[in-house]
Amino acid sequence: MPASEVPYGALDLMVLKTLDSMGPCHGYGIARRIEQVAEGTLALNQGTIYPALLRLTQKGWITSEWGVSENNRRARFYAITRAGRKQLAVETTLWDQTAAMMKRLLDSKG
Repeated sequence: MPASEVPYGALDLMVLKTLDSMGPCHGYGIARRIEQVAEGTLALNQGTIYPALLRLTQKGWITSEWGVSENNRRARFYAITRAGRKQLAVETTLWDQTAAMMKRLLDSKG
């Protein structure tokens, strides 16, 4: 699935969950981890992941600071904030409710 087809809000949830699970990480690492978990069903590029990171930073759900990556390159590392963890819980509940509703609709016989 091209990243442009990711349902609205889903990428934000994926980024928050990734940072909550992995701890601080640079943008490239976040994108690769999401792709790995998606098992080839999603491709993220810089034009997709970095606007999401900027949006989450502006909302106060993640922070960023400069550091050095595993291959000795300067990189911006992102970390989830306390507000981001609260939002992750809210978004997870909403996503679960939406998925359950869609399942009921798709399973209904009409």
